[in-house]
Amino acid sequence: MGDPRKPRKTWEGPKHPWKKDRLMEEMELLGKYGLRNKREIWKAKTLLKRIRHRARSLLALPPEVREKAEKELLHRLYEMGLLPEKATLDDVLRLTVENILDRRLQTIVYKKGLARTINEARQLIVHRHIAIGGRVINAPGYLVKRAEEDLIDYTPTSPYYTKRLQEQQVQS
Repeated sequence: MGDPRKPRKTWEGPKHPWKKDRLMEEMELLGKYGLRNKREIWKAKTLLKRIRHRARSLLALPPEVREKAEKELLHRLYEMGLLPEKATLDDVLRLTVENILDRRLQTIVYKKGLARTINEARQLIVHRHIAIGGRVINAPGYLVKRAEEDLIDYTPTSPYYTKRLQEQQVQS
């Protein structure tokens, strides 16, 4: 067993690293989501693979055993913002890597309009201009939970925060 102080690897690389269609798909995702490198895609794919594996293993269980574990999994995925409230295990198996990439802090900052481009969103996060509920998060790959989505804003010490306050005062 490895050193307990070291975190275990959170991603698996592709089994066939030089398949053209996969390479093209990864390059498209890199551009669309403003990712730094392909490892960020591989992390999302590994998380998706683990979630789907869990769902498939639940489908194999007898119904009376499966019910409680199924509810827990679906509730957890709902809290993560990956599934709607009345989802089924089939919905879990239909999840794609883009569903996970859409829940990244970088993507949500861009979609909320706090940044003009997806790459600017990454820079704002890394430079500590973005906070969730007053807590600074400087990891663009942070998976935002459904409850945290409305709490995303600039940090109070950020010049962007004061600029937006001034704009709001001018409008009112």
